[in-house]
Amino acid sequence: MLILPWDAALDEAEWREWLAGREAFGVLVVNNLDPARAPIVVPTHFTVGEGELLLHLARPNPVWTHLEAAAEVALTVIGDYASVPGHWRAKPGVPEEEGVPTSYYATVHLRCRPTVVDDPQAKADILTAQLADVQPEGRHADVAVGQAPYGRMLSGIRGVRLEVLGVDAKFKYDETSRSSTGNG
Repeated sequence: MLILPWDAALDEAEWREWLAGREAFGVLVVNNLDPARAPIVVPTHFTVGEGELLLHLARPNPVWTHLEAAAEVALTVIGDYASVPGHWRAKPGVPEEEGVPTSYYATVHLRCRPTVVDDPQAKADILTAQLADVQPEGRHADVAVGQAPYGRMLSGIRGVRLEVLGVDAKFKYDETSRSSTGNG
């Protein structure tokens, strides 16, 4: 992500708070093994752990061979976006047609080291963490290897742990852009 020199650098707490305040859904971007082809982009839910992101994907997903070969991947979350017409931004005393349109947005881009998880108990642990994140009120069965309903489904998924190596966060609102760059 391009972070411009005049962007005000903020601390890690801002992007963590922003990310915690929304549904954790983003796009996982993995280099294609064929450099002539576009990267693999997978929309996905994820859970923020301590220094890592947790997710799972269906076993038939075509991303696996690319993900297993990757030393680094990216996961990007975009939110709070709007296209702002120029007449809304005209300065006082200036004709509205001379206002300059812009866009406002917030985004967090995480560079990560992936680890594919196939161990049934480790996948159950990832699912347990994700359920606690997306359904904190409970009201779901325990995720346990060999026990219904999730146990029989574990063979149909693979887990992913993404160790956060670096973060670029940008919050572009009104007349200023604010960004922070930090480590997970």
